[in-house]
Amino acid sequence: MLEHLLDFEPEVVTHTPSAVLDVDKATPVQVINAQHGTADWLASLGAPTAASTEAQNAAAMAQSAFAAVVAPDTPEKAQKERLLALKTPAAVQHLTGMLTAYDWEFVEQAKEIRGYAVAKIVEETKHPDARIRLRALELLGRVTEVALFTDRVEVKKTNVTDTELDDKIKEKLSRFMGVVDAQPVSDAVLLPQA
Repeated sequence: MLEHLLDFEPEVVTHTPSAVLDVDKATPVQVINAQHGTADWLASLGAPTAASTEAQNAAAMAQSAFAAVVAPDTPEKAQKERLLALKTPAAVQHLTGMLTAYDWEFVEQAKEIRGYAVAKIVEETKHPDARIRLRALELLGRVTEVALFTDRVEVKKTNVTDTELDDKIKEKLSRFMGVVDAQPVSDAVLLPQA
């Protein structure tokens, strides 16, 4: 984060004690002029600006968060801590850009792997063993672009009342389990316990 300070070698200028003014004795105009003069002096020496330092810091924080998010062995708590450490919009945007590029790279790799797998399946269709040829042809038929063997699921919607639905469920249960629906007793007589 502070790598820019390694190459920062300003020219040493000695000041006489008479050129130095105590802050408590300086007026606000003198303080702001001194601050402005210091900023100009640092810029003339090639010191990095606050904006460039903040950008470098944001990029470093984004890279740290990216490494935590994509590493499979990083605990979720550590991932959240690294993400919450991103305090500036620039850092968040940098991380988002990195993750987007990573996702696209992952998609491209998945396409390459898919193409490789399909090519290998095509090779297996010429295998001398009929079982392997048949299995390869079946797998090839399941490839999305071919879609020779697709499972179809038919969803049929019927409007039934709650009572009709309850009756159908009870009928199926009684058929499969031999359950008899209990009839409510209106006038139950309690027998004394012995």
